[in-house]
Amino acid sequence: MDGVVFVAVKTTGIYCRPVCPAKTPLARNVAFYRSAAAAEQAGFRPCLRCRPETAPFCPAWKGTRTTVERALALIEAGELDRSSVDRLAERLGVGTRHLTRLFARHLDASPLQMALSLRVQRAKRLLDASDLPIAAVAERSGFSSVRRMSTAFTQLYGRPPSAFRKRSSERRLAAG
Repeated sequence: MDGVVFVAVKTTGIYCRPVCPAKTPLARNVAFYRSAAAAEQAGFRPCLRCRPETAPFCPAWKGTRTTVERALALIEAGELDRSSVDRLAERLGVGTRHLTRLFARHLDASPLQMALSLRVQRAKRLLDASDLPIAAVAERSGFSSVRRMSTAFTQLYGRPPSAFRKRSSERRLAAG
């Protein structure tokens, strides 16, 4: 229940987590809220002992990981295919250097490395599951050109993207 429900004590004006070590209040003096924000909106302040605003499942509990998760969602949606790391950082409300440091701390990779990895994964899926021309695969995967996609595959796997294409006869046998 920790992080799922918040207990507000009407007589003190404080809200807590269910695991708070403070003395248990009388049932008639308690109200329950589904979020820390809801308790605060109702006029309660957070307990200084259990710090409910940082309870599990609250964004504050995750700290800087929340920023990285938001950045990853934008990268997966193609943000770095269309724009720069500077623009991504701006959308997140942080500086470019800070965003790069967060990625290094949480993922041991830069935002650009993550974007490239996601592009290669998308391209591999398309090569395997479709008969699209290599140029179309590169475009749909977020690469700016076939040459860039080929370079990425060669650096990562030591072979070109065409080596990952399932043969159409193999695909027909698997489907049939």
